[in-house]
Amino acid sequence: MNDRPSHRLVVEADGGSRGNPGPAGYGALVRDADTGEVLAERAGSIGRATNNVAEYQGLIAGLRAAADIDPNAAVEVRMDSKLVVEQMSGRWKIKHPAMRPLAMEAADVALGFSQVRYGWIPRERNGHADRLANEAMDAAAQGRAWEPTEPQSPEPTPHLAPTTNRLSGWMAPPAPPTTTVLLRHGQTPMSVEKRFSGTVDVGLTDIGHAQADAAAGRLREVVFDAVYCSPLKRARQTADALGRDYIVDDNLRETDFGAWEGMTFGEVRRRFPEELNAWLADPAVPPSGGESILDTVRRVTAARDRILAAHPGGRILLVSHVTPIKALTQLALDATPAVLYRLHLDLVSMSTIDWYSDGPAVLRGFNDSIHAAHLVEAGQ
Repeated sequence: MNDRPSHRLVVEADGGSRGNPGPAGYGALVRDADTGEVLAERAGSIGRATNNVAEYQGLIAGLRAAADIDPNAAVEVRMDSKLVVEQMSGRWKIKHPAMRPLAMEAADVALGFSQVRYGWIPRERNGHADRLANEAMDAAAQGRAWEPTEPQSPEPTPHLAPTTNRLSGWMAPPAPPTTTVLLRHGQTPMSVEKRFSGTVDVGLTDIGHAQADAAAGRLREVVFDAVYCSPLKRARQTADALGRDYIVDDNLRETDFGAWEGMTFGEVRRRFPEELNAWLADPAVPPSGGESILDTVRRVTAARDRILAAHPGGRILLVSHVTPIKALTQLALDATPAVLYRLHLDLVSMSTIDWYSDGPAVLRGFNDSIHAAHLVEAGQ
């Protein structure tokens, strides 16, 4: 099994306006993350605009250039615009109406990659993208279009020490994190029999209801800014036990297992052996008529980004399923989707992730089900 994306790419982007607003342009480039080689350059004039609009246009151009190179790559975006980095990381709200469609366009492009993270760098370390933006503005002032220069020798790829990693408990964050508590639903007849249950809309068993009550008891004194829930019955019944209002988010639903729905692993092995082997080997392979693990990760990423943007610095409860919770854990660990095959989640377990404004996340707890230990049954 290949645990690495086919490419790790770095996007450096910038934009500027001579007047703010005034004649504006953007610049972006894509590097190979391992060698530092510049694989693509993009620049252009956008007429009269503000710095922020130009910076977003640079981001979009860089992401599109990376998608042209490898649409499944893991991408690290580096910009000296704190505004764009914080907004795209979901930490700051997007208040200006001119920014919202640009942020949505960038998010749509980013959704196609295996993973995307955003990091701020000082302006002096973003000189290449800044130069491209100024070249584009100079060309427009002379009445001509910007043209790329000859390919350059590989440059060393700078590391983002302040934003790439955080030693939890030792390094002060730039702002309080947004904390997500991830609660898996309780027991269902399908989970007892260990059957694939993605879109099969089954409810909880008596034990499942007891598990949900146990989780509610443990969370009774915890204050949440919001509760989000999968639309599927088993998740909603678990959320109902909490006695709190919640928002249904379709992107928190379980993976659609297509033709495998309702089958045990052994039954799938007998009926779809080659398909199952391919699914186990590659997160991009879906079951017949179903959804791949990678597809699930992409929509869960969109849900995460939207929820974090709505509640910066808050504490959020998400009631969901095995694959979405594993997907969020994968994103927090900055791992590839293949790690989902190596994680185990018990029924009604809780996992906790802190998401920081400068990019990295910290997994604070995983698969904690002590509140329901007295309800554990063999085979559940």
